[in-house]
Amino acid sequence: MNISVVIPLLNEEESLNELHDWIANVMQSNRFSYELLFIDDGSTDNSWATIEKLSEKNDAVKGIRFFKNFGKSQALHAGFEIAQGNVVITMDADLQDNPEEIPELYQLITNDKHDLISGWKKKRYDSVLFKNLPSKLFNWAARKTSGLKLHDFNCGLKAYRNEVVKNIDVSGEMHRYIPVLAKNAGFSKIDEKVVQHQARKYGKTKFGMERFINGFLDLITIWFISKFGRRPMHLFGALGVLMSFIGFLFAIYLGIDKLFLNPSGRLITQRPQFYISLTTMIIGAQLFIAGFLGEMILRSKRNDRKSYKISEKINL
Repeated sequence: MNISVVIPLLNEEESLNELHDWIANVMQSNRFSYELLFIDDGSTDNSWATIEKLSEKNDAVKGIRFFKNFGKSQALHAGFEIAQGNVVITMDADLQDNPEEIPELYQLITNDKHDLISGWKKKRYDSVLFKNLPSKLFNWAARKTSGLKLHDFNCGLKAYRNEVVKNIDVSGEMHRYIPVLAKNAGFSKIDEKVVQHQARKYGKTKFGMERFINGFLDLITIWFISKFGRRPMHLFGALGVLMSFIGFLFAIYLGIDKLFLNPSGRLITQRPQFYISLTTMIIGAQLFIAGFLGEMILRSKRNDRKSYKISEKINL
């Protein structure tokens, strides 16, 4: 199979028929063998009924329905698990991503041997204050922390070699930083392509103000995982040793001062340096223990990527 198109969605019944017909026309005109995977992330409208009707008239349409809303990352993970195409294309269901981009994305993966091509919506039709400016800030921070020179990490339109999606773990809210996950997994041929962005035609965006805070928290998380995910003792142990050493120096100073320099002075417990010494050594010990526990957890962790539960499937 040439292409698997993975489309996570939440309450997008109005756009599904138009999106399906558009993608099907692109595939047929380019003679691609394909599958169209709709991942219904707990929609409360008639999205699933629409997917069922589409599957009746097109055998390439497949669907997964979650019991409830688990998030875009889990929807993508479910689609990645079952995708069979040599190239996997992800796109949003709101018609803001243009299916006409698919053939060129496919060629960039197959002919130019890229691992991942990320879309770059250079010209956007979103709110400048509430979406464009925060996105620019996130992308700048992501470039600085990851080393990837991409302009739009969070663009829903991306293309992957099949091996990439089978070897990355998209969990939590990490769908924003899939290129970083791919880089951490060892895939280095990552590039971007300017893609057309279209104004939302139906409904309204599913993302609120909380996405800004979550985006920064996810960025900190992925930075930590990238740097110390496999060796937490290197961070916590180093900080613990540093804090303990500072406390030890204060303790030596207090001891020398009391024994040799000022034996008749105040009691050690009456001096602020004593509490600084005690506090830093306690914190140092706690940090060291945190690093040790992190190492133990890594060696005994279980695979908890599947935090979603599937209600129904179509053609699978």
